[in-house]
Amino acid sequence: MNIRERIEQREKDTLKSQASLSILTKGRKIKEEKDSLRTEYMRDRDRIIHSESFRRLKHKTQVFLAPRSEEFRTRLTHTLEVSQIARTISRALDLNEDLTEAIALGHDVGHTPFGHAGEDVIREIAYPDFKHSHQSVRVLESIEKKGKGLNLTLEVLDGIEKHSKTGNIEILPENSDEFSCTIEGEIVRISDIIAYVNHDIDDAISSGILNENDLPKELIELLGSSHADRINVMVNDVIEQSADRKHIVMSDDIHNGTKNLRNFLFNRVYKHPIIENEMKKAKKILYELFELFTKDMDIIYNEIPFFKEREEDKKRNVVDYLALMTDYEAIRLFYRFYIPKSFFISEQE
Repeated sequence: MNIRERIEQREKDTLKSQASLSILTKGRKIKEEKDSLRTEYMRDRDRIIHSESFRRLKHKTQVFLAPRSEEFRTRLTHTLEVSQIARTISRALDLNEDLTEAIALGHDVGHTPFGHAGEDVIREIAYPDFKHSHQSVRVLESIEKKGKGLNLTLEVLDGIEKHSKTGNIEILPENSDEFSCTIEGEIVRISDIIAYVNHDIDDAISSGILNENDLPKELIELLGSSHADRINVMVNDVIEQSADRKHIVMSDDIHNGTKNLRNFLFNRVYKHPIIENEMKKAKKILYELFELFTKDMDIIYNEIPFFKEREEDKKRNVVDYLALMTDYEAIRLFYRFYIPKSFFISEQE
């Protein structure tokens, strides 16, 4: 019995019946020989964390655009916080922590630059049904490794595709179409919102947009007065309410409190005039770049040569490239093509 087989046996012996055993995976699109050290979900986790799209997350916006201060979250630090919360819940419920981690690490790799402003632009000018969760699957399946993809298991791809709750959609799934095929995927979905409603408040306070006293008193009394307290309350509630159940749930009080906290964020932070003004500028950059790339596809092909060989139309190539870009790449290209330069200023400055 090799190391991987021992881990698989340990899963059988210790995980709950609701857990997704790695030995029972639905597999990959392209069959591969099994690894002697790692289960299938462990391999997926490693492939994602070593991918280029994962590394790009460090220069993509969470809420505050192109942040240069370590005070503010990026899409990468958000992903790591989601992973930590999801693993804690998964471990406490005796579910498959490796699968949970793989889904969490990959859930945002298809996110556009400038946060949800980038998604809005692509919906407006290209694909009305564009979602970063679907784009994450697309990146991992057909863009990574020069178009070969990472060949991930179907459970990981499904969890990534179904993690998203764009806008004011319910936190917990309401119908079977929204449920991930694994309970571990459901854990990532709820961990995503636990992470962002708390760290976005933290960042808003650091920025000066919010003050601690601005938070609704009833939500502080229910969920806690600090970032750590609120996460602890939410995570403990999920664990207590979901133990031995088929799906991940929250108590009514904490569920409603979390929704109200998210609504508070939408009204006081995401729609704040300063944030909205910066997002308008970011959208302007992406509108101009979309038009530029559409007229001159060689800009894209010089950066990503294999795009030229793909059987995709021009619009799809442009959108895939826009979605891959970091905030800094988008700003640099906009500066290069649209901002006049002094004779004494080099392009790198």
